[in-house]
Amino acid sequence: MVVQGTPTTPTAAPAYETTTQTIAKELLAKTQERQGWLGQIRDRIQLHDQLLGFAMANPGLRVQLFRLIDCLPALSDKTEIARHMDDYLGQDIVELPAPLKALLNFTQPDSVPGHLAATTFSTTVATLAKKYIAGETIDQVFKSLKHLKKQNLTFTLDLLGEAVITETEAEDYLNRYLLLMEQLATRFPTQPVSPERSRRERLPNAQVSVKLTAFYSQFDPLDPIGTLTKVSERVRKLLRKAGELGIAVHFDMEQYVYKDLTLAILKDVLMEDEFRQRSDIGMTQQAYLRDSYQDLKEILQWVAERGTPLTVRLVKGAYWDQEMIKAIQHGWAPPVYRHKVSTDANFERMTQLLLENHQVVYAAIGSHNVRSQAHAIAIADALQIPKRCIELQVLYGMADKLAVALAKRDYRVRVYCPYGKLIPGMAYLIRRLLENTANTSFLRQRLDATPTEDLLAKPTFAEVDVQPADPIPVEQFANAPDTDYAQRLARQTAQQALTQVRNQLGQTHWSWVNGQYLPTETLVPSVNPSNPVEIVGQIGLLDTNQADMAVAAAKAAVASWRHTPASERIACLHRAGELMAARRAELVAWIVLEVGKPLREADAEVSEAIDFCHYYADEMERLEQGKAADLPGETNRYRYFPRGIALVISPWNFPLAIATGMTVAALVTGNCTLLKPAENSAIIAAKLAEILIAAGFPPGVFQLLFAKGSTVGAHLVQHPDIHLIAFTGSREVGCRIYADAAQLRPGQHHLKRVIAEMGGKNAIIVDSSADLDQAVQGVVQSAFGYSGQKCSACSRVIVLETTYETFVQRLVEATRSLNVGAADYPDTKVGPVIDAVSQQRIQKFIEIGRKEGSLALSIEPPDFGYFIGPTIFINVSPDAQIAQQEIFGPVVAVISAKTFEEGLTIANNTDYALTGGLYSRTPAHIEQAQTTFDVGNLYINRGITGAIVARQPFGGFKLSGVGSKAGGADYLLQFMEPRVVTENVQRQGFAPIDGFD
Repeated sequence: MVVQGTPTTPTAAPAYETTTQTIAKELLAKTQERQGWLGQIRDRIQLHDQLLGFAMANPGLRVQLFRLIDCLPALSDKTEIARHMDDYLGQDIVELPAPLKALLNFTQPDSVPGHLAATTFSTTVATLAKKYIAGETIDQVFKSLKHLKKQNLTFTLDLLGEAVITETEAEDYLNRYLLLMEQLATRFPTQPVSPERSRRERLPNAQVSVKLTAFYSQFDPLDPIGTLTKVSERVRKLLRKAGELGIAVHFDMEQYVYKDLTLAILKDVLMEDEFRQRSDIGMTQQAYLRDSYQDLKEILQWVAERGTPLTVRLVKGAYWDQEMIKAIQHGWAPPVYRHKVSTDANFERMTQLLLENHQVVYAAIGSHNVRSQAHAIAIADALQIPKRCIELQVLYGMADKLAVALAKRDYRVRVYCPYGKLIPGMAYLIRRLLENTANTSFLRQRLDATPTEDLLAKPTFAEVDVQPADPIPVEQFANAPDTDYAQRLARQTAQQALTQVRNQLGQTHWSWVNGQYLPTETLVPSVNPSNPVEIVGQIGLLDTNQADMAVAAAKAAVASWRHTPASERIACLHRAGELMAARRAELVAWIVLEVGKPLREADAEVSEAIDFCHYYADEMERLEQGKAADLPGETNRYRYFPRGIALVISPWNFPLAIATGMTVAALVTGNCTLLKPAENSAIIAAKLAEILIAAGFPPGVFQLLFAKGSTVGAHLVQHPDIHLIAFTGSREVGCRIYADAAQLRPGQHHLKRVIAEMGGKNAIIVDSSADLDQAVQGVVQSAFGYSGQKCSACSRVIVLETTYETFVQRLVEATRSLNVGAADYPDTKVGPVIDAVSQQRIQKFIEIGRKEGSLALSIEPPDFGYFIGPTIFINVSPDAQIAQQEIFGPVVAVISAKTFEEGLTIANNTDYALTGGLYSRTPAHIEQAQTTFDVGNLYINRGITGAIVARQPFGGFKLSGVGSKAGGADYLLQFMEPRVVTENVQRQGFAPIDGFD
């Protein structure tokens, strides 16, 4: 059928409501249970029929029960299942109904009663899963589909396990669909075309639903061209096969971050001559997205241009919780409506838009809300829409009676049928359980006996949802939001900034001393590690005499700066943070080009630098208030004062964030500050200096010193006028600074304070109960993000032996799937290391590793730049050099442990104590790790890099460093000295005693 006409807007004031109410009441009556579901539950013995009722009745139990179900597939035996049942549901954690209490009536997990409870619970969950999953095997699926056919229902099949993290899994996902379609074609052959339909209107009997992210493990909106190329290749293969076999294909919609790229890929492929005439293809729209109505209008216009209709499936959306949590954590405006009633209202206006354009697209209305379906039917009946142009959809195992009632109204009803193993299907099962038990769900409201007039009331948008979306405020410190590169404008801005910064490369940058730039004789280049022939800029190096000039200038400014009101210093910090935010894209580009950090990670670093400015300003405001402990006749004041002159020695791996954090902490506390950055990140430090100067820090108060660390840096450390040294870098240099600073020099009348962060040998423990999808992705990101050049990076993975082989296989394949290349390439996940010296040092460790373990993977690096391909060693001894020494590169040692306790012992057996991670769904192990894993920052079931100011103050102990945590409430205290002033306020025995009885 060739599309006629162009899309139209919905009727201004349609008379659909009366009919909607009539149809809805008819459907509701036909779907009523004889007793009501909860009443039936009370009369049944089977536990699986009671679980949802229990969950609905007790929110606390709901959370624990679903968490237990989530980890069930990973548990290896009955003892482990029983132990986890006790961990999640026992020990008075939640109030249990009688059947569950009886089930947990065992004292030992390895006892006969414990094993019986484990068997009962496992069987119960498996039975429950079968209610929502059409089958684990193709034979089971065909049996379910045969049953649907008897009820005059059709289907779409969805293969579970779409969360691919390797290219091997992505290829397997495609091949599984190709096989599935062949199997469907033999069981559900296409029927002859009816006389009244043209061949192009022919409707296949079988349909599959697929997710685009499963076609490419590196699916990323930051790399739209690369992702489109890779995904489109596999989509074409799928569509060709489907066309040969007469199978319809529908493309699902997933998380918001993938929406625009998903639509772009589909629009691109389906406009190709080979597929432009196909009408057996569909795409999905999610009504809970605030921009979905506009997206639908654009889709209608695109389909009209295409000239051949396709199906648009309209659903409400399955990831609301995830979208809200992600938005709140990142400080972004939620992409979804905040209230369910707004989603329902948007669903209805989108339904109307779809159906009033039935000449352009076919509509598939997916909902279990009786009113939503009745509204669609009312419009379809009023407009006399041909049956080919509309179908109604429900999920397998949900609203079965509604599906039958809809089919009896002579509408085509399609059931969305998940198919696959229980383990990959567990996430799907949990989503279905959450939907069934959510307070706002239509099914739940029916069971709660919500009055019919309320249940079927016309939804209207909540007031908050008709306003432009704003970030949801949080009560704690509001961190700077990272850039959302799912937005096209953000990607364009980033590329423009890279171009603009490239036009500024090669300039010479001088030290800022006593309020002016100081030219010097010695110039050294800073180069792009992705392409060392590209000179980012030249820097002029100071000698010791010039460094002494800077110290003298600071000494002269100390008196005025220490007495500058804290409010003025605080205002300078806030201005610096605002200037950074305004120059975000430019700063990101400098980080990408000078130190080879990929775009998304560089952007997060700018956020951290902004956070340091605002957070330390807030903290200084708090500390400036001091503390009082007064008694009658006596006042006691506890106040803080600056130390004097601070020397900040910053590293190259976080050239903006760490330099900013240490520098502004020293400045806001009233110390005159000398910033000596690493030479290979000096240009970024120059940009920081521009911001601090513009923010208002006076001459002599802030100074930027480009100098050799081994000569001028060492000289400054020993200088008698330096009061405090803040250092981040290697253990070797940090220890030397610590020792040198401890020496009392002639003319020095104080002991120097040293704050030093010196790295780590960080481990992630993967427990036998871990979610391996989550664990593999977390390890890959933690180990190979910024090529492992983070002091928090994972360099050891300790895996329990029951999970070891499976984990290693997936880790290797996931790492093999990473794109290695220049940091400014949009598809790059692993960029270069910082310089040739680091490259050679890491290569030496790799050679050592070949002798100490088995090389499981070594990716061939590009032949330009300072690259080291991600490298994985397995079967490594805990005492091996590569398991003990900090490598600071993309090299990981995987170690096996027999027990969780042994894993903890291995993790703690190094000189360092910086960061650590645990992937586990065993509550007892999570609790044990919190008290016995010797690290400054412990991350559970997430990556171990990316600490956020105020949320995760960062720093370690042992040989990882000395000092308090950066970004924490006590960090500024290190830059000041406390003083107590006690005053006797009695005069001749008289003093006010107001407030004391």
